[in-house]
Amino acid sequence: MGRLVVKRLLLSLPLVLIVSMLTFVMQSLAPGDPAKRILGDQYTPEQYATLRAQLGLDAPIHVRYWNWLKSVFEGSMGQSLYSHEPVTTVLNDRVGVTISLVAATLVVAGVIAIGLGILSAVRKNGVLARVVDVVSLAGHSVPTFWLGLGLVAVFSVQLGLFNSGGYIPPERSLTGWAWSLILPVATLSFGAVALIAKLTRDSMLEVLDREFITTLRARGVPERTIIFRHALRSAAIPIVTALGLLLVGLLSGTVIVETVFGLPGLGGAAVLATTKQDAPLIQGVAVYFTLIVVVVNLIIDILYAWLNPKARIS
Repeated sequence: MGRLVVKRLLLSLPLVLIVSMLTFVMQSLAPGDPAKRILGDQYTPEQYATLRAQLGLDAPIHVRYWNWLKSVFEGSMGQSLYSHEPVTTVLNDRVGVTISLVAATLVVAGVIAIGLGILSAVRKNGVLARVVDVVSLAGHSVPTFWLGLGLVAVFSVQLGLFNSGGYIPPERSLTGWAWSLILPVATLSFGAVALIAKLTRDSMLEVLDREFITTLRARGVPERTIIFRHALRSAAIPIVTALGLLLVGLLSGTVIVETVFGLPGLGGAAVLATTKQDAPLIQGVAVYFTLIVVVVNLIIDILYAWLNPKARIS
Protein backbone atom coordinates (compact mmCIF):
# COMPACT_ATOMS: atom_id res chain seq x y z
CA MET A 1 0.00 0.00 0.00
CA GLY A 2 2.88 2.35 0.76
CA ARG A 3 4.29 1.83 -2.74
CA LEU A 4 0.88 2.73 -4.17
CA VAL A 5 0.79 6.00 -2.24
CA VAL A 6 4.33 6.97 -3.28
CA LYS A 7 3.64 6.05 -6.91
CA ARG A 8 0.44 8.11 -7.04
CA LEU A 9 2.12 11.11 -5.43
CA LEU A 10 5.00 11.00 -7.91
CA LEU A 11 2.55 10.77 -10.82
CA SER A 12 0.59 13.73 -9.41
CA LEU A 13 3.52 16.15 -9.47
CA PRO A 14 3.54 16.52 -13.29
CA LEU A 15 -0.25 17.02 -13.20
CA VAL A 16 0.02 19.92 -10.76
CA LEU A 17 2.84 21.43 -12.81
CA ILE A 18 0.92 21.13 -16.10
CA VAL A 19 -2.24 22.65 -14.59
CA SER A 20 -0.24 25.57 -13.20
CA MET A 21 1.45 26.14 -16.57
CA LEU A 22 -1.81 26.03 -18.54
CA THR A 23 -3.54 28.34 -16.08
CA PHE A 24 -0.65 30.79 -16.21
CA VAL A 25 -0.57 30.83 -20.02
CA MET A 26 -4.34 31.18 -20.41
CA GLN A 27 -4.65 34.07 -17.99
CA SER A 28 -1.63 35.76 -19.61
CA LEU A 29 -3.36 35.56 -23.00
CA ALA A 30 -6.73 36.71 -21.65
CA PRO A 31 -7.91 40.20 -22.67
CA GLY A 32 -7.55 43.03 -20.20
CA ASP A 33 -4.69 44.63 -18.34
CA PRO A 34 -4.54 44.33 -14.54
CA ALA A 35 -2.37 47.46 -14.32
CA LYS A 36 -4.96 49.58 -16.14
CA ARG A 37 -7.72 48.12 -13.99
CA ILE A 38 -5.87 49.05 -10.81
CA LEU A 39 -5.00 52.57 -11.99
CA GLY A 40 -8.48 53.41 -13.26
CA ASP A 41 -9.09 56.04 -15.92
CA GLN A 42 -6.66 58.71 -14.76
CA TYR A 43 -2.99 57.78 -15.05
CA THR A 44 0.16 58.86 -16.82
CA PRO A 45 2.30 56.63 -19.05
CA GLU A 46 5.00 56.77 -16.39
CA GLN A 47 2.60 55.54 -13.70
CA TYR A 48 1.43 52.76 -15.99
CA ALA A 49 4.97 51.63 -16.81
CA THR A 50 6.01 51.78 -13.15
CA LEU A 51 3.05 49.69 -11.99
CA ARG A 52 3.59 47.07 -14.70
CA ALA A 53 7.22 46.80 -13.61
CA GLN A 54 6.17 46.46 -9.95
CA LEU A 55 3.72 43.70 -10.86
CA GLY A 56 6.27 41.98 -13.08
CA LEU A 57 3.99 42.26 -16.12
CA ASP A 58 6.72 43.76 -18.30
CA ALA A 59 8.77 40.53 -18.22
CA PRO A 60 8.41 37.70 -20.79
CA ILE A 61 5.88 35.01 -19.90
CA HIS A 62 8.49 32.33 -19.17
CA VAL A 63 10.29 34.68 -16.77
CA ARG A 64 7.02 35.49 -14.99
CA TYR A 65 6.19 31.81 -14.65
CA TRP A 66 9.64 31.05 -13.26
CA ASN A 67 9.25 33.88 -10.74
CA TRP A 68 5.88 32.43 -9.73
CA LEU A 69 7.43 28.96 -9.25
CA LYS A 70 10.06 30.49 -6.98
CA SER A 71 7.29 32.13 -4.94
CA VAL A 72 5.65 28.70 -4.56
CA PHE A 73 8.80 27.29 -2.97
CA GLU A 74 8.95 30.37 -0.76
CA GLY A 75 5.42 29.53 0.44
CA SER A 76 3.55 32.58 -0.85
CA MET A 77 2.42 31.77 -4.44
CA GLY A 78 2.87 35.44 -5.21
CA GLN A 79 0.90 38.40 -3.92
CA SER A 80 -2.74 39.27 -4.55
CA LEU A 81 -2.99 42.35 -6.75
CA TYR A 82 -5.78 43.87 -4.67
CA SER A 83 -5.46 42.70 -1.06
CA HIS A 84 -1.62 42.82 -1.30
CA GLU A 85 -1.48 39.69 0.87
CA PRO A 86 0.36 36.49 -0.02
CA VAL A 87 -1.93 34.26 -2.07
CA THR A 88 -1.42 31.37 0.35
CA THR A 89 -2.64 33.58 3.22
CA VAL A 90 -5.81 34.48 1.32
CA LEU A 91 -6.54 30.90 0.25
CA ASN A 92 -5.61 29.22 3.54
CA ASP A 93 -8.36 31.29 5.18
CA ARG A 94 -10.83 29.95 2.60
CA VAL A 95 -9.82 26.37 1.87
CA GLY A 96 -11.40 25.04 5.07
CA VAL A 97 -14.82 26.30 3.95
CA THR A 98 -14.61 24.49 0.62
CA ILE A 99 -13.28 21.29 2.17
CA SER A 100 -16.10 21.37 4.75
CA LEU A 101 -18.67 21.87 2.00
CA VAL A 102 -17.33 19.12 -0.28
CA ALA A 103 -16.70 16.63 2.55
CA ALA A 104 -20.16 17.15 4.03
CA THR A 105 -21.70 16.77 0.58
CA LEU A 106 -19.86 13.51 -0.05
CA VAL A 107 -20.94 12.10 3.34
CA VAL A 108 -24.59 13.18 3.05
CA ALA A 109 -24.93 12.22 -0.60
CA GLY A 110 -23.12 8.93 -0.03
CA VAL A 111 -25.29 7.82 2.89
CA ILE A 112 -28.58 8.80 1.24
CA ALA A 113 -27.70 7.62 -2.26
CA ILE A 114 -26.15 4.28 -1.28
CA GLY A 115 -29.11 3.58 0.99
CA LEU A 116 -31.56 4.38 -1.81
CA GLY A 117 -29.54 2.35 -4.29
CA ILE A 118 -29.42 -0.74 -2.09
CA LEU A 119 -33.12 -0.64 -1.20
CA SER A 120 -34.19 -0.06 -4.80
CA ALA A 121 -31.99 -2.96 -5.94
CA VAL A 122 -33.41 -5.33 -3.32
CA ARG A 123 -36.94 -4.25 -4.25
CA LYS A 124 -36.26 -3.73 -7.93
CA ASN A 125 -39.91 -3.75 -8.97
CA GLY A 126 -41.09 -1.53 -6.14
CA VAL A 127 -41.95 2.14 -5.83
CA LEU A 128 -38.47 3.04 -4.58
CA ALA A 129 -36.90 1.91 -7.86
CA ARG A 130 -39.10 4.40 -9.71
CA VAL A 131 -38.22 7.08 -7.15
CA VAL A 132 -34.51 6.56 -7.91
CA ASP A 133 -35.22 6.96 -11.64
CA VAL A 134 -37.12 10.22 -11.02
CA VAL A 135 -34.42 11.56 -8.67
CA SER A 136 -31.72 10.64 -11.19
CA LEU A 137 -33.53 12.48 -13.98
CA ALA A 138 -34.21 15.53 -11.81
CA GLY A 139 -30.66 15.62 -10.49
CA HIS A 140 -29.26 15.85 -14.00
CA SER A 141 -31.90 18.35 -15.16
CA VAL A 142 -32.14 20.98 -12.41
CA PRO A 143 -29.33 23.59 -12.59
CA THR A 144 -27.43 24.01 -9.33
CA PHE A 145 -27.83 27.80 -9.45
CA TRP A 146 -31.63 27.66 -9.69
CA LEU A 147 -31.87 24.95 -7.04
CA GLY A 148 -29.85 27.06 -4.62
CA LEU A 149 -31.97 30.15 -5.25
CA GLY A 150 -35.13 28.07 -4.84
CA LEU A 151 -33.99 26.71 -1.48
CA VAL A 152 -33.13 30.23 -0.30
CA ALA A 153 -36.52 31.54 -1.44
CA VAL A 154 -38.44 28.79 0.37
CA PHE A 155 -36.45 28.01 3.52
CA SER A 156 -34.84 31.41 4.16
CA VAL A 157 -37.21 34.04 2.77
CA GLN A 158 -40.60 32.34 3.16
CA LEU A 159 -40.13 30.07 6.19
CA GLY A 160 -37.22 31.86 7.86
CA LEU A 161 -35.63 28.60 8.99
CA PHE A 162 -32.12 29.38 7.74
CA ASN A 163 -30.02 32.42 7.01
CA SER A 164 -29.85 33.22 3.32
CA GLY A 165 -26.06 33.14 3.40
CA GLY A 166 -22.93 33.35 5.49
CA TYR A 167 -20.62 30.88 7.20
CA ILE A 168 -19.87 30.14 10.85
CA PRO A 169 -16.48 28.51 11.55
CA PRO A 170 -16.67 25.27 13.58
CA GLU A 171 -14.25 26.64 16.18
CA ARG A 172 -16.76 29.41 16.94
CA SER A 173 -19.85 27.19 17.09
CA LEU A 174 -20.10 23.59 15.92
CA THR A 175 -23.89 23.78 15.78
CA GLY A 176 -23.79 27.07 13.92
CA TRP A 177 -21.26 25.64 11.47
CA ALA A 178 -23.49 22.65 10.69
CA TRP A 179 -26.57 24.89 10.41
CA SER A 180 -24.84 27.27 8.00
CA LEU A 181 -23.95 24.36 5.69
CA ILE A 182 -27.39 22.69 5.49
CA LEU A 183 -28.74 24.58 2.46
CA PRO A 184 -25.41 24.68 0.56
CA VAL A 185 -24.88 20.94 1.14
CA ALA A 186 -28.48 20.20 0.11
CA THR A 187 -27.94 22.16 -3.10
CA LEU A 188 -24.66 20.48 -3.94
CA SER A 189 -25.85 17.01 -2.86
CA PHE A 190 -28.88 16.79 -5.15
CA GLY A 191 -26.98 15.96 -8.31
CA ALA A 192 -24.55 13.73 -6.40
CA VAL A 193 -27.40 11.70 -4.90
CA ALA A 194 -28.90 11.26 -8.36
CA LEU A 195 -25.63 9.90 -9.76
CA ILE A 196 -24.60 7.65 -6.87
CA ALA A 197 -28.09 6.22 -6.21
CA LYS A 198 -28.56 5.05 -9.79
CA LEU A 199 -25.01 3.75 -10.02
CA THR A 200 -25.41 1.86 -6.73
CA ARG A 201 -28.68 0.31 -7.81
CA ASP A 202 -27.37 -0.79 -11.20
CA SER A 203 -24.17 -2.17 -9.66
CA MET A 204 -26.06 -4.01 -6.91
CA LEU A 205 -28.48 -5.55 -9.42
CA GLU A 206 -25.55 -6.82 -11.47
CA VAL A 207 -23.81 -8.32 -8.43
CA LEU A 208 -26.98 -9.89 -7.02
CA ASP A 209 -27.38 -11.86 -10.26
CA ARG A 210 -23.92 -13.42 -9.97
CA GLU A 211 -23.41 -17.09 -9.31
CA PHE A 212 -21.68 -16.69 -5.95
CA ILE A 213 -24.74 -14.86 -4.57
CA THR A 214 -26.95 -17.78 -5.65
CA THR A 215 -24.53 -20.16 -3.93
CA LEU A 216 -24.63 -18.15 -0.70
CA ARG A 217 -28.41 -18.18 -0.73
CA ALA A 218 -28.45 -21.93 -1.35
CA ARG A 219 -26.24 -22.38 1.72
CA GLY A 220 -28.77 -20.53 3.85
CA VAL A 221 -26.70 -17.40 4.47
CA PRO A 222 -29.00 -14.64 5.78
CA GLU A 223 -30.09 -12.14 3.12
CA ARG A 224 -28.85 -9.18 5.17
CA THR A 225 -25.37 -10.73 5.36
CA ILE A 226 -25.38 -11.42 1.62
CA ILE A 227 -26.34 -7.85 0.79
CA PHE A 228 -24.12 -5.89 3.16
CA ARG A 229 -21.10 -8.17 3.55
CA HIS A 230 -20.76 -9.72 0.10
CA ALA A 231 -22.80 -7.89 -2.55
CA LEU A 232 -22.16 -4.33 -1.39
CA ARG A 233 -18.38 -4.76 -1.28
CA SER A 234 -18.32 -6.03 -4.88
CA ALA A 235 -20.80 -3.36 -6.00
CA ALA A 236 -18.77 -0.61 -4.32
CA ILE A 237 -15.87 -0.88 -6.78
CA PRO A 238 -17.51 1.09 -9.66
CA ILE A 239 -19.03 3.50 -7.12
CA VAL A 240 -15.62 4.34 -5.65
CA THR A 241 -14.22 4.74 -9.17
CA ALA A 242 -16.98 7.22 -10.03
CA LEU A 243 -16.24 9.33 -6.96
CA GLY A 244 -13.18 10.81 -8.67
CA LEU A 245 -15.31 12.18 -11.50
CA LEU A 246 -17.96 13.27 -9.01
CA LEU A 247 -15.39 15.27 -7.05
CA VAL A 248 -14.52 17.37 -10.10
CA GLY A 249 -18.21 18.16 -10.52
CA LEU A 250 -18.53 19.07 -6.85
CA LEU A 251 -15.53 21.42 -6.97
CA SER A 252 -16.94 23.21 -10.01
CA GLY A 253 -20.29 23.32 -8.20
CA THR A 254 -18.70 25.06 -5.22
CA VAL A 255 -18.09 28.11 -7.41
CA ILE A 256 -21.86 28.45 -7.90
CA VAL A 257 -22.96 27.36 -4.43
CA GLU A 258 -20.48 29.56 -2.57
CA THR A 259 -21.57 32.52 -4.69
CA VAL A 260 -25.29 31.92 -4.09
CA PHE A 261 -24.91 31.42 -0.33
CA GLY A 262 -22.09 33.90 0.26
CA LEU A 263 -19.62 31.33 1.57
CA PRO A 264 -16.00 32.57 1.83
CA GLY A 265 -14.45 29.53 0.14
CA LEU A 266 -12.20 28.80 -2.82
CA GLY A 267 -15.13 28.99 -5.24
CA GLY A 268 -15.93 32.50 -4.07
CA ALA A 269 -12.24 33.39 -4.35
CA ALA A 270 -12.25 32.12 -7.94
CA VAL A 271 -15.18 34.38 -8.84
CA LEU A 272 -13.61 37.37 -7.06
CA ALA A 273 -10.21 36.82 -8.67
CA THR A 274 -11.70 36.43 -12.15
CA THR A 275 -13.87 39.53 -11.78
CA LYS A 276 -10.93 41.64 -10.67
CA GLN A 277 -8.40 39.96 -12.99
CA ASP A 278 -6.26 39.09 -9.99
CA ALA A 279 -3.88 36.77 -11.85
CA PRO A 280 -1.86 35.50 -8.84
CA LEU A 281 -5.07 34.65 -6.99
CA ILE A 282 -6.52 32.84 -10.02
CA GLN A 283 -3.30 30.85 -10.28
CA GLY A 284 -3.43 29.96 -6.60
CA VAL A 285 -7.08 28.83 -6.73
CA ALA A 286 -6.32 26.54 -9.69
CA VAL A 287 -3.41 24.94 -7.83
CA TYR A 288 -5.43 24.49 -4.63
CA PHE A 289 -8.30 22.85 -6.53
CA THR A 290 -5.81 20.55 -8.25
CA LEU A 291 -4.21 19.57 -4.95
CA ILE A 292 -7.64 18.73 -3.48
CA VAL A 293 -8.39 16.52 -6.48
CA VAL A 294 -5.00 14.81 -6.13
CA VAL A 295 -5.51 14.07 -2.42
CA VAL A 296 -9.06 12.77 -2.87
CA ASN A 297 -8.06 10.63 -5.85
CA LEU A 298 -5.26 9.17 -3.74
CA ILE A 299 -7.81 8.23 -1.07
CA ILE A 300 -10.04 6.72 -3.77
CA ASP A 301 -7.12 4.67 -5.11
CA ILE A 302 -6.46 3.33 -1.61
CA LEU A 303 -10.14 2.42 -1.18
CA TYR A 304 -10.17 0.76 -4.59
CA ALA A 305 -7.10 -1.30 -3.69
CA TRP A 306 -8.74 -2.34 -0.42
CA LEU A 307 -11.96 -3.37 -2.18
CA ASN A 308 -10.21 -5.06 -5.10
CA PRO A 309 -7.35 -7.39 -4.04
CA LYS A 310 -6.27 -7.80 -7.69
CA ALA A 311 -5.51 -4.09 -7.91
CA ARG A 312 -3.61 -4.24 -4.63
CA ILE A 313 -1.44 -7.09 -5.89
CA SER A 314 -0.71 -5.34 -9.19
